[in-house]
Amino acid sequence: MRIDRKLLALGMAVAGALTVLTAGCGNRQEDPPKPAASTSVGNEIDDTVVTTKVKSALLADPDIKSFDLKVETRKGAVQLSGFVDNQGQIERALAATRGVEGVKSVENAISVKSGNETVGNAVDDGIITTKVKSALLADPGVKSFDIAVVTRKGEVQLSGYVNNQAQIDQAVAIARKVEGVANVTVELGIKQ
Repeated sequence: MRIDRKLLALGMAVAGALTVLTAGCGNRQEDPPKPAASTSVGNEIDDTVVTTKVKSALLADPDIKSFDLKVETRKGAVQLSGFVDNQGQIERALAATRGVEGVKSVENAISVKSGNETVGNAVDDGIITTKVKSALLADPGVKSFDIAVVTRKGEVQLSGYVNNQAQIDQAVAIARKVEGVANVTVELGIKQ
Protein backbone atom coordinates (compact mmCIF):
# COMPACT_ATOMS: atom_id res chain seq x y z
CA MET A 1 0.00 0.00 0.00
CA ARG A 2 1.47 3.35 -1.06
CA ILE A 3 0.89 6.36 1.18
CA ASP A 4 0.28 9.70 -0.51
CA ARG A 5 2.64 11.98 1.46
CA LYS A 6 0.77 15.17 0.54
CA LEU A 7 -2.53 13.72 1.72
CA LEU A 8 -0.88 12.46 4.90
CA ALA A 9 0.69 15.88 5.55
CA LEU A 10 -2.67 17.57 5.01
CA GLY A 11 -4.30 15.12 7.43
CA MET A 12 -1.64 15.86 10.04
CA ALA A 13 -2.17 19.61 9.60
CA VAL A 14 -5.93 19.22 10.06
CA ALA A 15 -5.41 16.98 13.11
CA GLY A 16 -3.02 19.55 14.62
CA ALA A 17 -5.48 22.36 14.05
CA LEU A 18 -8.31 20.36 15.61
CA THR A 19 -6.13 19.57 18.61
CA VAL A 20 -5.47 23.26 19.15
CA LEU A 21 -9.12 24.18 18.74
CA THR A 22 -10.36 21.52 21.16
CA ALA A 23 -7.56 21.83 23.73
CA GLY A 24 -9.37 24.50 25.70
CA CYS A 25 -12.74 22.72 25.73
CA GLY A 26 -12.09 20.53 28.77
CA ASN A 27 -12.67 22.00 32.21
CA ARG A 28 -10.10 20.21 34.38
CA GLN A 29 -10.27 21.51 37.91
CA GLU A 30 -7.42 19.39 39.26
CA ASP A 31 -4.77 21.45 37.44
CA PRO A 32 -3.13 24.20 39.51
CA PRO A 33 -3.26 27.75 38.12
CA LYS A 34 -0.58 28.51 35.54
CA PRO A 35 2.19 30.92 36.56
CA ALA A 36 2.21 34.33 34.88
CA ALA A 37 5.37 33.49 32.88
CA SER A 38 3.83 30.49 31.11
CA THR A 39 3.36 30.26 27.37
CA SER A 40 0.42 32.22 26.00
CA VAL A 41 -2.35 30.71 23.91
CA GLY A 42 -0.89 32.52 20.91
CA ASN A 43 2.49 30.87 21.49
CA GLU A 44 0.83 27.48 21.91
CA ILE A 45 -0.93 27.91 18.55
CA ASP A 46 2.29 29.13 16.91
CA ASP A 47 4.17 26.12 18.30
CA THR A 48 1.50 23.75 17.02
CA VAL A 49 1.72 25.32 13.56
CA VAL A 50 5.53 25.03 13.59
CA THR A 51 5.31 21.39 14.73
CA THR A 52 2.86 20.61 11.92
CA LYS A 53 5.06 22.33 9.33
CA VAL A 54 8.14 20.44 10.55
CA LYS A 55 6.29 17.10 10.43
CA SER A 56 5.14 17.92 6.90
CA ALA A 57 8.70 18.83 5.83
CA LEU A 58 10.01 15.57 7.28
CA LEU A 59 7.28 13.57 5.51
CA ALA A 60 8.06 15.29 2.21
CA ASP A 61 11.63 13.89 2.24
CA PRO A 62 11.53 10.18 1.27
CA ASP A 63 15.05 9.64 2.63
CA ILE A 64 14.02 10.51 6.20
CA LYS A 65 12.27 7.84 8.27
CA SER A 66 9.93 10.49 9.66
CA PHE A 67 7.50 8.02 11.21
CA ASP A 68 10.27 7.13 13.67
CA LEU A 69 10.71 10.76 14.74
CA LYS A 70 8.89 12.85 17.32
CA VAL A 71 8.65 16.63 17.01
CA GLU A 72 8.14 18.89 20.03
CA THR A 73 8.08 22.70 19.82
CA ARG A 74 8.36 25.22 22.63
CA LYS A 75 8.47 28.95 21.78
CA GLY A 76 9.88 28.19 18.34
CA ALA A 77 12.58 25.83 19.65
CA VAL A 78 12.08 22.45 17.98
CA GLN A 79 13.23 19.20 19.55
CA LEU A 80 13.59 16.18 17.26
CA SER A 81 13.78 12.77 18.92
CA GLY A 82 13.42 9.13 18.01
CA PHE A 83 15.46 6.60 16.06
CA VAL A 84 16.74 6.52 12.46
CA ASP A 85 18.92 4.15 10.44
CA ASN A 86 22.00 6.34 9.94
CA GLN A 87 23.69 9.68 10.58
CA GLY A 88 22.73 10.92 7.11
CA GLN A 89 19.04 10.74 8.04
CA ILE A 90 19.75 12.80 11.16
CA GLU A 91 21.50 15.47 9.08
CA ARG A 92 18.65 15.55 6.54
CA ALA A 93 16.05 15.82 9.33
CA LEU A 94 17.95 18.68 10.98
CA ALA A 95 18.33 20.51 7.65
CA ALA A 96 14.65 20.05 6.77
CA THR A 97 13.62 21.34 10.20
CA ARG A 98 15.89 24.38 10.04
CA GLY A 99 14.30 25.28 6.70
CA VAL A 100 10.81 25.60 8.19
CA GLU A 101 9.45 29.09 8.77
CA GLY A 102 9.03 29.86 12.47
CA VAL A 103 11.80 27.52 13.67
CA LYS A 104 14.12 29.51 15.94
CA SER A 105 16.42 26.66 16.98
CA VAL A 106 16.69 22.88 16.61
CA GLU A 107 17.68 20.45 19.36
CA ASN A 108 18.89 17.08 18.11
CA ALA A 109 17.81 14.19 20.33
CA ILE A 110 17.72 11.63 17.49
CA SER A 111 19.56 8.33 17.96
CA VAL A 112 20.90 5.95 15.32
CA LYS A 113 19.36 2.47 15.55
CA SER A 114 21.74 -0.30 16.48
CA GLY A 115 21.42 -3.68 14.77
CA ASN A 116 18.50 -5.08 12.85
CA GLU A 117 15.06 -4.95 14.36
CA THR A 118 12.81 -7.97 14.04
CA VAL A 119 9.03 -7.99 13.90
CA GLY A 120 9.08 -9.41 17.42
CA ASN A 121 11.23 -6.50 18.63
CA ALA A 122 8.85 -4.02 17.02
CA VAL A 123 5.81 -5.61 18.69
CA ASP A 124 7.58 -5.79 22.06
CA ASP A 125 8.69 -2.15 21.72
CA GLY A 126 5.12 -1.10 20.93
CA ILE A 127 3.89 -2.85 24.07
CA ILE A 128 6.62 -1.26 26.19
CA THR A 129 5.82 2.20 24.78
CA THR A 130 2.15 1.72 25.63
CA LYS A 131 2.96 0.55 29.16
CA VAL A 132 5.28 3.51 29.77
CA LYS A 133 2.71 6.01 28.44
CA SER A 134 0.00 4.42 30.62
CA ALA A 135 2.23 4.53 33.70
CA LEU A 136 3.05 8.20 33.05
CA LEU A 137 -0.64 9.03 32.60
CA ALA A 138 -1.46 7.35 35.90
CA ASP A 139 0.87 9.65 37.86
CA PRO A 140 -0.74 13.05 38.55
CA GLY A 141 2.65 14.65 39.29
CA VAL A 142 3.92 14.14 35.75
CA LYS A 143 2.74 16.25 32.80
CA SER A 144 2.57 13.12 30.64
CA PHE A 145 0.88 14.80 27.67
CA ASP A 146 4.06 16.85 27.25
CA ILE A 147 6.27 13.73 27.10
CA ALA A 148 6.86 11.73 23.93
CA VAL A 149 7.84 8.07 24.37
CA VAL A 150 9.72 6.05 21.74
CA THR A 151 11.09 2.55 22.29
CA ARG A 152 13.76 0.68 20.32
CA LYS A 153 14.87 -2.81 21.44
CA GLY A 154 13.79 -2.11 25.01
CA GLU A 155 15.49 1.30 25.16
CA VAL A 156 12.93 3.95 26.02
CA GLN A 157 13.52 7.53 24.95
CA LEU A 158 11.59 10.25 26.79
CA SER A 159 11.49 13.64 25.06
CA GLY A 160 9.58 16.90 25.21
CA TYR A 161 9.28 19.72 27.70
CA VAL A 162 8.02 19.59 31.31
CA ASN A 163 7.72 22.14 34.11
CA ASN A 164 10.67 21.20 36.34
CA GLN A 165 13.45 18.74 37.17
CA ALA A 166 11.21 16.89 39.65
CA GLN A 167 8.86 15.93 36.78
CA ILE A 168 11.84 14.69 34.73
CA ASP A 169 13.09 12.60 37.66
CA GLN A 170 9.63 11.17 38.29
CA ALA A 171 9.08 10.32 34.60
CA VAL A 172 12.42 8.49 34.46
CA ALA A 173 11.68 6.58 37.67
CA ILE A 174 8.27 5.53 36.33
CA ALA A 175 9.70 4.42 32.97
CA ARG A 176 12.46 2.37 34.61
CA LYS A 177 9.88 0.39 36.62
CA VAL A 178 7.99 -0.79 33.52
CA GLU A 179 8.57 -4.43 32.66
CA GLY A 180 10.72 -4.87 29.57
CA VAL A 181 12.51 -1.53 29.80
CA ALA A 182 16.24 -2.15 29.40
CA ASN A 183 17.37 1.48 29.50
CA VAL A 184 15.90 4.99 29.63
CA THR A 185 17.36 7.84 27.58
CA VAL A 186 16.29 11.27 28.78
CA GLU A 187 15.84 14.03 26.21
CA LEU A 188 13.43 16.10 28.32
CA GLY A 189 13.80 19.85 28.67
CA ILE A 190 12.35 22.26 31.23
CA LYS A 191 9.80 24.82 29.98
CA GLN A 192 11.02 28.37 30.25
